Amino acid sequence: MATTISSSFSFSFFLLLCANFVCCCYAGDKALFVFGDSLFDPGNNNYLNSNTLTAAQRWPYGETFFKHPTGRLSDGRLVPDFIAEYAKLPLLPPYLQPGTHKWANGVNFASAGAGVLDQTHPGTISLRTQLSYFKKVKEYLRQKLGDAEAMKALNRAVYLFSIGGNDYFSFHQNNANASGQSYRTKYVGMVIGNLTSVLQEIYELGGRKIGFQNAGPLGCVPSMKIDTTLGDNCAQEPCALAQMHNAALSKALKKLSKELPGFKYSIFDYYNSILDRVNNPSKYGLKDGKSACCGSGPYRGSDCGGGRNGTSPFELCSNPSEYVWFDGGHTTEATNRQLAQLIWSGPDNVTGPVNLKQLFK
Repeated sequence: MATTISSSFSFSFFLLLCANFVCCCYAGDKALFVFGDSLFDPGNNNYLNSNTLTAAQRWPYGETFFKHPTGRLSDGRLVPDFIAEYAKLPLLPPYLQPGTHKWANGVNFASAGAGVLDQTHPGTISLRTQLSYFKKVKEYLRQKLGDAEAMKALNRAVYLFSIGGNDYFSFHQNNANASGQSYRTKYVGMVIGNLTSVLQEIYELGGRKIGFQNAGPLGCVPSMKIDTTLGDNCAQEPCALAQMHNAALSKALKKLSKELPGFKYSIFDYYNSILDRVNNPSKYGLKDGKSACCGSGPYRGSDCGGGRNGTSPFELCSNPSEYVWFDGGHTTEATNRQLAQLIWSGPDNVTGPVNLKQLFK
C-alpha cells in the first residue's frame, strides 16, 4: 500500500512540475519578436564590448518614464514597448540582457546603428546577426516546448521590424558624389535583397506574421539640419533614398505573400506619419516638429547627453511631450505612443494591408 501511495504521489508531483515548467516557459498564444535599429533598441547596445557609455546610457535619456537611462534613445518608451502593452505582453527585454531568459513572450534584438547590410556601422548588431540570435531563441523554445509546440508558437508570433535607415544614412555620407539614379537604384536593390533573404529565413524558421515600420523622412531629422544651408528644409537626397526603399519594400513583401503560403504582412507608413508631424505638429497636440528637445547647435541636432564622451554642453527642453524629436534622430515618448497606436490599429491607408492588431489575431 505504501508503495502504491508513493508511486501515485511521485507521478502527481511529476505532472505538477511539468505544468509549472511549461507555464514558466510558455506564457500563452502570443509573442512578439523585434528586429531593428535605434528606433527600436531597448538597450542591447549597453552589452556590446565597449569601455565607454553610449549616449543612451546617460541622463536625460529615459527620464520621462523609467526615471533613469535604459539604453533607449528617447526620453521614455519606444514603439515596441507600446505594442507589447497593446498586445497584453510584458515589456520585452533586450536579447543581450544578462539573467534568466523567458523568451516565450518574445524578445527584442534591435541595435542602435544597425543596418540591413553587414558593412553598415560595424560593431553594432547587424540584421544578419539579429537573425542568428533568433535562431538561438528558436532552439531554446524547441528544447523547452518540443518541436511541434515550438513551431506553433513561432507560427503565431508577430515579427516587428524597423531597419534600413542607417544603410541610407551611410550611403549618403560616403557617396556624396554618387547621386546617379542607377547607382542609387542598385544600392536600394542590394538592401532590399538582403532584407528579403532574412525574411525568407525567418519564414523557414516558423515566422508567418511580419510587421514593418518603413523608412522615415531621413533628411528631416534635426541632425541633418546641422547643415545650416538647409534652413527649415529637409535634405532631399536621404528622403529620396527612403522613398525608393519604401516603394521597393512594399513590392518585396507583396511578392513574398504570393510565394510563401501563410505569409502575412503589415507596413506602417512611418515616412508620411513623421513628415506630417514635422510640418504640422499642432495637428497632433505637439508644438515643435523641427527642433529636438535635447541637444546643442542648430535645431539641437547633436550632443544630447553630452556627445561621444559625455562632456559636451547641451540644452534640454522643459517638456519633451511637446516635441516630435527628443534628440537629433529619435522621437519622444509622446510621438512614439502616437506612432504605436497607428501601427496597432491604424486604417489601411496608414498601416496595411492589415494592422498589427489584426496580425495578432
